[in-house]
Amino acid sequence: MRIAVLASGSGTILDSIVGAGIPVAVVLVDRPCGALEVAGRHGVPAQLVERSSFGADFDRDAYSQHVADLLADHEIDLVVMAGWGTIFSAPMFDAFGGRIINTHPALLPAFKGWHAVADALAAGVKVTGCTVHVATEAVDHGPILAQEAVAVLPDDTVDSLHERIKVVERRIYVAAIADIIEKGSVL
Repeated sequence: MRIAVLASGSGTILDSIVGAGIPVAVVLVDRPCGALEVAGRHGVPAQLVERSSFGADFDRDAYSQHVADLLADHEIDLVVMAGWGTIFSAPMFDAFGGRIINTHPALLPAFKGWHAVADALAAGVKVTGCTVHVATEAVDHGPILAQEAVAVLPDDTVDSLHERIKVVERRIYVAAIADIIEKGSVL
């Protein structure tokens, strides 16, 4: 199974994936970030597919098609979003629907969106966690593959809670990917 990891941040999830021996064919990033360095350290080919804009003029369909085309060129079977910050539109799901997975720092369907950890704290919940799911055009939606709870402590900040979620996230994401490889399919 040929796997691509898509990242936008520090690359800690990518590091966990490759460090666990999961073969990654290519890493794509949508902005200059630490994941490029992580890929290089592990000898994984990486490519910057930089967004032209973060404003209202961003052509999401053209960008989604461009990324889908690059993944097809690499003959990718499974797309693993690991802190990927760009939301895809139809062209990506037309090409790779049912073969894109994502991790999210909350127990979906609760606290969808980019600020899930802050939203959980603001809601005063006692438990949150992380979810691995099949990505769909609907943000933070799709079949759930794995979830694990993380307690919210009385003195938690967004950073402290997010760090504890990331520890769990790295473990369950690697396990979910290994399970997909073993089964030969996502579902």
